[in-house]
Amino acid sequence: QVQLVESGGGLVQAGGSLRLSCAASGRTFSSYSMGWFRQAPGKEREFVGAITSTGRRTYYTDSVKGRFTISRDNAKSTVYLQMNSLKPEDTAVYYCAASRRGSYLGTRRHEYEYWGQGTQVTVSS
Repeated sequence: QVQLVESGGGLVQAGGSLRLSCAASGRTFSSYSMGWFRQAPGKEREFVGAITSTGRRTYYTDSVKGRFTISRDNAKSTVYLQMNSLKPEDTAVYYCAASRRGSYLGTRRHEYEYWGQGTQVTVSS
């Protein structure tokens, strides 16, 4: 069982930056691949990016490539989402998720077994 808690959301102006954190409980964090998703009002939850259990590989959706970076610190059982050059369309609740398939970069919700409660990110124009 893995419990995930996101933090770091808030209100930022367009062009600004935020770093989200996702702290995991449990001893096996280092065996999980991790993903970030987001959900804007009235829209489906969408994939943002993912990182393998070792942190060696990452994958991002096209709309955030070059602006967002996922990293992890397995010693701290934490995964991060660094968001730069934020745009109003990045406004959403951001969720982290964990998958037992540590070497797989899943892009779909059903590929992740555990989810956090989400943190709100609002980007003003």
